[in-house]
Amino acid sequence: MQTSSDRHEYPAHWEADVVLRDGGTARVRPITVDDAERLVSFYEQVSDESKYYRFFAPYPRLSAKDVHRFTHHDFVDRVGLAATVGGEFIATVRYDRIGAGGTPATSPADEAEVAFLVQDAHQGRGVASALLEHIAAVARERGIRRFAAEVLPANTKMIKVFMDAGYTQKRSFEDGVVRLEFGLEPTDRSLAVQYAREHRAEARSVQRLLQPGSVAVVGTGRTPGGVGRSILGNIRDAGYTGRLYAVNSAFPEERKELDGVPACRSVRDIDGPVDLAVVTVPAAHVPDVVAECGEHGVQGLVVVSAGYADSGPEGRERQRALVRQARSYGMRIIGPNAFGIINTSPEVRLNASLAPEMPRPGRIGLFAQSGAIGIALLSRLHRRGGGVTGVTGVSTFVSSGNRADVSGNDVLQYWYDDPETDVALMYLESIGNPRKFTRLARRTAAAKPLVVVQGARHGGVAPQGHAVRATRLPHATVSALLRQAGVIRVDTITDLVDAGLLLARQPLPAGPRVAILGNSESLGLLTYDACLSEGLRPQPPLDLTTAASADDFHAALSRALADDTCDAVVVTAIPTVGEGAAGDAALAEALRSAAAAVPTKPVLVVHVELGGLAQALSAAASTAPQAGPGTGAPHAGPGTGAPHAGPGTGASHAGPRPAEGAVPAAPAQQPPAVRAPEGARLIPAYPAAERAVRALGEAVAYAQWRRDAADPGKVPEYEDIDEKGAAEQIAGYLARGQGLTLGTQETCELLGRYGVHVHRALPAPTPDDAVAAARALGYPVALKATAPHLRHRADLGGVRLDLADEEQLRRAYAELTELFGKPAELRPVVQGMAPRGVDTVVRAVIDPAAGAVLSFGLAGAATQLLGDMAHRLIPVTDRDATSLIRSIRTAPLLFGWRGSAPVDAAALEELLLRVSRLVDDHPEVVAVTLEPVVVAPHGLSVLGASVRLAPPPARDDLGPRTLPAY
Repeated sequence: MQTSSDRHEYPAHWEADVVLRDGGTARVRPITVDDAERLVSFYEQVSDESKYYRFFAPYPRLSAKDVHRFTHHDFVDRVGLAATVGGEFIATVRYDRIGAGGTPATSPADEAEVAFLVQDAHQGRGVASALLEHIAAVARERGIRRFAAEVLPANTKMIKVFMDAGYTQKRSFEDGVVRLEFGLEPTDRSLAVQYAREHRAEARSVQRLLQPGSVAVVGTGRTPGGVGRSILGNIRDAGYTGRLYAVNSAFPEERKELDGVPACRSVRDIDGPVDLAVVTVPAAHVPDVVAECGEHGVQGLVVVSAGYADSGPEGRERQRALVRQARSYGMRIIGPNAFGIINTSPEVRLNASLAPEMPRPGRIGLFAQSGAIGIALLSRLHRRGGGVTGVTGVSTFVSSGNRADVSGNDVLQYWYDDPETDVALMYLESIGNPRKFTRLARRTAAAKPLVVVQGARHGGVAPQGHAVRATRLPHATVSALLRQAGVIRVDTITDLVDAGLLLARQPLPAGPRVAILGNSESLGLLTYDACLSEGLRPQPPLDLTTAASADDFHAALSRALADDTCDAVVVTAIPTVGEGAAGDAALAEALRSAAAAVPTKPVLVVHVELGGLAQALSAAASTAPQAGPGTGAPHAGPGTGAPHAGPGTGASHAGPRPAEGAVPAAPAQQPPAVRAPEGARLIPAYPAAERAVRALGEAVAYAQWRRDAADPGKVPEYEDIDEKGAAEQIAGYLARGQGLTLGTQETCELLGRYGVHVHRALPAPTPDDAVAAARALGYPVALKATAPHLRHRADLGGVRLDLADEEQLRRAYAELTELFGKPAELRPVVQGMAPRGVDTVVRAVIDPAAGAVLSFGLAGAATQLLGDMAHRLIPVTDRDATSLIRSIRTAPLLFGWRGSAPVDAAALEELLLRVSRLVDDHPEVVAVTLEPVVVAPHGLSVLGASVRLAPPPARDDLGPRTLPAY
């Protein structure tokens, strides 16, 4: 690599994989002396015009001196990076540190000149933008704060790269050259630009996988059966609209077809492009297949093969090699050990999975890290009886398997833009990048519901095959943070489907007021109780009696929906003896027509052993008859250009029957082909009141989050905050060591700079010291033991309060030492009495995976035993602080419970905001604990505090775009 004269070793941490604008990938890495031949070859493929733009003159070839200069770097003052695909350069960027006159310089000069060159065939893919992010990050690491670039006015593409980057810039024109100067510190605009590019690129990379124009199944067996042959049949039977190929190296030379599909011995033999390869060969043969695909220009892979990280350490290394190999060719991977992918759009109709039947088209996107759970989700959505029922289908389905490359974050990026997906359902066993997931989830949830169930919550370790960064946060905290981001967190896949179907079929409720009506008093009362348990506000149930007719239901539902004091309606129904299917159909039509008259309020049905009604409800809302066998073609549904009503409007889409050769559903599960009026709403039916109300409760909470998210609040400014002084103080402390817990005086001084004042406490190693401390503070005082096993444990008797004079103080001191040991073990302190109030605790911590988190709860058993803490991501807004103190279950104790005086909530909210500002301004403050904080009716007192400092964890969300390292 570099010679001994170079000043720094090869910086391997600068290597990164990036997703480009068109969804392909490239490898970014430093240029070394070993790259001379690659550089020459790259330059020969650049057009004369691009060379002219780079050197401001005709420059047909590089001299030996040029090659030496562009490949020899010290990685400090001279740095070059290359973007590579298949090991070959497609673009380069370099900076040279310069002084005031533009001449070469060394540190501490903090300006550098930057220049790019992109191969013409790769221009327009966003390569230069990605390289600019990476070279800027490298420059900041090396102490460079500004870039300068000289560009010919005709080179508009490169000018646009610089101008669109979002950095603070200065532009000038002199001697026929445009000179651009810009600072390298990330700005709100540069981060917004980076996130927008990341979104575009990652969404496009998933789109290429889910909407391929051609698919090759590699590993299709010569005889029926087996994984490859099954997937090939599933793709064919679903009516895939693109070109399909069967590939197996063991095919005889003369074989040209398999099951009506063109057959080849190798991907290389396919005449034409291949967008997606489904790999089903044994793991040992996958590298050869990946190489073939990469050389043929395949855009992405679905690796169904197992035997990777799911099989132990050797498999994990095999998985790392697979990802590196695929990315080197610009390909992304779903898997390995994946169940497959599905896209029900009529324009695609792709079932590249092990599911034997194509799901019905619909508006729900599914993502599952587990193949088994993916099967369960598809099955529950497909069934019409025995659970939540009705024609509600899937837009896309992705089973990521070991999630070595494409993850839930990537799929979220795709769903956000996908007009065919209204609701996103995700089963996650691990979250590889919680900080990014939270950011993407917040943006997605603002546009469409996102429902998540997380498996392996209590195992303490990630599932085999999943590479995730460690988090110190308990699952309850992560769950609370996801809810803050608008994620609908549920505990089971049953709840996942229940909530998803309601959100896909019905509008969001305007509030928690629920009307209940039906023909069973008992079922109505169960529903009423369930509503109270979910925090809803139910009206007394309306009992229509068992003699109620379909017209009675229609009239009652119409009245309830017209009532301004009602936000949602739950209809309970039990079978009517003797009426059978005709009665079910009449009731379903009555409910549907009444609900259609008021499309702004959700309606749910709770039915008891009434499969006929559930099917009738679905059929009454179907907008077209089923397609004929084998066609796989639905009516004008998603992707056909038909207008689509937004989430919750009730737009419905009937799905096709199974294609020939697929495994059909049982005949009893097929609805009759009934056409309902245009715009008919699907009414979800539930077999239990608790399930229906639980789904409604999630919808109510989500609707409230949507309203709150429209005005998230602001982070207030406080004029008395001394940010600069705190920074200097922190730097001084860290100069003593990498990580340390501050002493009492240091803690009080640092917190004081942010307006957080800790009640003074004086050490009392002897009774006389205690008396002297009390005189200094003034009576009455408190005597506390601060030993770790007694701290914050008033229940153990280590605290004496309201000591009014010296006699009481000396007696209390003697009692403590007699009960708990010598003063050296107790570490007693004397503290002035604070106004009485409610004891609370405030904590902030920087988690390496999730980021900075602010937590609040009551001190004592409520927090320690019940885990009753509320959490918010930092920085906290004024609205966050208001909701934080009201989110704990014991919040009534703060607001006048049982006639007590309400506490000073405004003072408590301000304290939370000041702690949030401290941690946000100074990421070196990795932990803060204020305990107890006594909140009185007027003001509050911080009686104990601790602060820990350390170098902050690296934040990849502020650096350049990269794929997770593997």
